[in-house]
Parts: sequence; structure tokens; C-alpha cells
Amino acid sequence: MPRFTVHVRDEWLTVPCKDATCSIKWLAFEALKRYIKNKPDNGGIQHIKDVHFVVRRCQGLGLLDNDDTIEDVLEDNDFVELAIEGDTMSQDFIPSQPGTSHLTRAYKEPEQYISLDGNSLTSTDLVNLGKGLYMIKLTPEAEQKVVQSRELLDTIVKENKVVYGITTGFGKFARTVIPVSKLKYIYPLSPERTRMLLALRINVLAKGYSGVSLETLHRMIQAFNASCLSYVPEKGTVGASGDLAPLSHLALGLMGEGKMWSPKSGWADAKYVLEAHGLKPISLKPKEGLALINGTQMITSLGAEAVERAEAIARQADIIAALTLEVLKGTTKAFDSDIHELRPHPGQKEVALRFRSLLDSDHHPSEIAESHRFCDRVQDAYTMRCLLLALTTISGGNFHGEYPAKALDYLAIGVHELASISERRIERLCNPSLSELPAFLVNEGGLNSGFMIAHCTAAALVSENKVLCHPSSIDSLSTSAATEDHVSMGGWAARKALRVVEHVEQVLAIELLAACQGIEFLRPLRTTTPLEKVYDLVRATVKPWIKDRFMAPDIEAVHRLLVDQKVWNIAGPYIEKYCMEYIPESRPSSPTAFALDPPPSPRKRVRLE
Repeated sequence: MPRFTVHVRDEWLTVPCKDATCSIKWLAFEALKRYIKNKPDNGGIQHIKDVHFVVRRCQGLGLLDNDDTIEDVLEDNDFVELAIEGDTMSQDFIPSQPGTSHLTRAYKEPEQYISLDGNSLTSTDLVNLGKGLYMIKLTPEAEQKVVQSRELLDTIVKENKVVYGITTGFGKFARTVIPVSKLKYIYPLSPERTRMLLALRINVLAKGYSGVSLETLHRMIQAFNASCLSYVPEKGTVGASGDLAPLSHLALGLMGEGKMWSPKSGWADAKYVLEAHGLKPISLKPKEGLALINGTQMITSLGAEAVERAEAIARQADIIAALTLEVLKGTTKAFDSDIHELRPHPGQKEVALRFRSLLDSDHHPSEIAESHRFCDRVQDAYTMRCLLLALTTISGGNFHGEYPAKALDYLAIGVHELASISERRIERLCNPSLSELPAFLVNEGGLNSGFMIAHCTAAALVSENKVLCHPSSIDSLSTSAATEDHVSMGGWAARKALRVVEHVEQVLAIELLAACQGIEFLRPLRTTTPLEKVYDLVRATVKPWIKDRFMAPDIEAVHRLLVDQKVWNIAGPYIEKYCMEYIPESRPSSPTAFALDPPPSPRKRVRLE
């Protein structure tokens, strides 16, 4: 018999349905009857027939027609919300979207697995798990280690040994021995979701050192594979003995307490979400409460996303900067390999090679570069000439609260420079005295403002990043009655690093739009083949500025291109081909060299598409 879970005010009611041809209105009245029956004062409702309401699916909050039949619009075990019109007792309902766009689209359960052993999970794997692209399972070796670890812990409990965190409290209560009969209890907190956090916690427990039982670990994996995700607030961790508060919230939903989210149910009580997916709540065994909440997975999961996005935007920043350099008619001499061999920095040499692969060369000639090859400028400004010193970033991490906190602070500082120097290039593109282009990259200036406000937005984001780059790991407050008297503040380090990365992406999106707009004023001249492909990618999404229009959607559209790494996907193959084929370095006459004699005849150069 199909059944449905209906949310009325602050209660969840299970309604069986013998006849699926009944209407949505019938389902709503049945839920109201059950609600009134369980309230001593009938919930303040005098006559059900007088109640006016709307019914929505919990997932997506789609409005249901009261006259539709249940079988036409709902599936067995669906979750719906009944909102009584004008009802002041109804609490605000948590939106169904968990904030991760990949999961709120038409969800399709993944078919492939990533095997976890506690050691081989990469940040790329973790981000893909967060997007819902894979399910997870344990390796046989990991399962064996987990079983052995649990057997050792059970022996400790059986022999009544006093061991920290197993038969005692923790922190200030390290000397408080807990009776065996009470070892399973943990006080409930409210919950949330995050696939990366859950996947990373499972991966750590798969090492087999925590004493968690294989049964508990399997239930965590089942919840992950069904995308049953606890409600976890992003704030509230000091990164001392791990991310205690967030991981407590994560464990809470798995125990059937508080709220959970899944693509099938939207937000609902955890016990109903688990039940709807045929899953059982975790029943804690001795020491498992501590095993589930003591770790730095909040810091590390957010940090992994920050690192992945920072690496992606750093690669694409090279491409955007190269396009801006072309529009501003800069020289390629600053990227000559002889210059960069003088410093022992591999990253600097790698970025210089990328610029050579994208800019004017015998391999990819540029008509724009040829047009100013014998101009009277001697050198470019730092934002074009010293790009490599700002675009070379280093990231790292470790699995103790202090180490990843410092690594993420360094990451924020390093990636911020991409936006800082990008904003200066936007200024050069918009300033006619520096670019030889129309003011703010638009015709009829004054009537049109062009990129004036977009540049202000970039400047504001860069300025905000300066505050966010203040290291959080240098701050500390004593917690747990001075037992944990020096903490890392790693959770905030991770969250602000992600915010800095997002600001960097947005600033570079504005620069990419500005550079493509600058190209419009240099036509019919063409740049190199890879940079023309980047221009085509942007123009397939955003049309040129002829007159002022609402710019926010265009910035967001190009921001999405960068987040999805489409700019790199377009230009990357050209860079890789240039590097793999060992193409001789081109050293044409400098585009910025001053010549008293008439310029030589142009070289015959072939464009390679």
C-alpha cells in the first residue's frame, strides 16, 4: 500500500493510501484529520471543511493541484507540505534546496563507485563526490582494519579498562569514568547535509583506527549513497579537537534525529528521510560517539573545494591575462625563457610557457601583435610585465586543525593576488589614456557608462578580500575549560578561503568580459588561434556591448564558464600541444622595440587553426 508523509505545521504525518486514484485534496484532509486527532485542542481547528490550504511537494516546493489524482503527481513515499492559508501557527519551512546546484537539478543516482581505504582519496575525488557523481564503498582491506580495530575496543570495554574517550569523557571530563551501560548515549543537536563532509568522515573511519564498528560505517555509506544528508551549520567550529560541533550535527541526522535532506524528500525529519529510503538510524556503540565527531573534516572538505577552485581559476587567469595583454598591445618579451631560467621557481617557468603558447609566435601568429610590433613603447606596466610573480600559487594541507588552517590562510593570500592584479588590468582596459580604447570600453561615453560600474565591482571585491586575507590561524581562544587552550580557527579559515576564491573568480570574469569587449574595437585584426577560441566561447554566451544594459547576468554567465573550467577546456589543448611538441621558442623582433630605420618586410607567418 502506498503511503505519503505530510508536513502540517510542526508535525510530520504518515498517511496510507489504499486507492491511488484519490485526489490531492483527499490526502490533505486525511493528514488534517490525523493532525487534529493527535492534538488535545484539535490544533485550534474547528471544522476541517472550513480550512483553506495549498499543497506542495517538499522537493522543489512545486504546487500541487487539489483535483489531481495522487497516482498522477506523486510517487510512493513522497513528502508533501500542507500550508494552511492565513495560519500564524505554521513555522517557516526549510527550503528544499541544500545549496549545491548539482544535487538540486533532476537528480540521477550515480552508477559508478569510488572505493575508500582512508588513504587514497584526492581532493578532486572529494569534490566529485560532493557533486553526486559517484557512490562510495570500502575496500576489503579497509573493512578488515575496521573490524580489527572494533574488536580491540570491545576488549577494552569488556575488561573495564580506563581509556580516554572510550570509558571516559573528553576534554575537561577526561578523568570522568563513564559506566558501560551509558557509553552509547550522545545528546542530540540539530542537523544538515554535505556530501563532502560525510564522504571525508567515512574515508577517515575506513583507516580502521577509530574503533567504529563495520555496521555503523556501512550505515553511513548507505546514507551517503542515497544522498540522505544531515543539516550541519557552517559556523560553530574552532578547529581544536577537530570540528566537534559540525560533526556532531552530521552524526545526529544519521542517528535519526533532527532534519535531513535528500533529493527524494527535500527537508524533513531525519527519521522519516531514512525510513523513506529503507535505511536504519545508527545506534551508537561504546566510543562511537567520539569516533564520529572528533576530526577536522569540516576544515578539510571546505579546504579541498577551495584548493580545487583556486587551482582551476589560477590556470584560467593565465588565459584571461594573455587576452588582456593582446588587447592592451603588450610585449611578449617578458615571457622569454632566458629571463625565467634565472630564478629557481618551477611554477614561474610553467606560467611563462603557458603565455608563450597563447601569445604571438611562429606557431600562433597574431595580427594584433603585428600591428604594433614597431611602436615606440619601451616596456609594459607591472600588471602585464610581472604577471608571473603574481600568478604562481602554491597550495598545501595536512590533517591537523592548525596545519590546514595555516595552509588555507596562505591559499587565501596567494589566490587573492590573482584578483588584485586582474583589477589593475581592468583599470588599464577601461582607462583611455592607458589603453588607446574608448573610455570604459563603450561608444558614446556619457550616454553609456560601459564597464565603469563593473570595474567598481571588481575593486570592491578586491578590497573585501584584503580583509578576508587576515589569517584566522593566528587567532586563538581557550575552550573546554582551558583543556583546549589553543585552537586553530580552521573552520573560519576554510570558509573565508572559499569566499576569497569566489571573489577572485568574479573579478576575473569581469576582466574576461572587458578583454573580449576590447577585442571589438581592434577588429578586423585577429589575435592568436587559442585566444580567438576563448573569445568565441564568451561570445556564444554574452553578446558585445553596443549600449548600456543590465550587466549582472553577463558577469554571472562568464563566472559560470570559469567555475565549470570551460575557458581552460578551450585553451588547454593548445597549451598542452605547444608543450608536448617541443615547438622552438619564437623570438621575433620586439613589438615594443623602437626603430629609427624603416621596419623590415613582414615575415610570412601561417595561422594554425
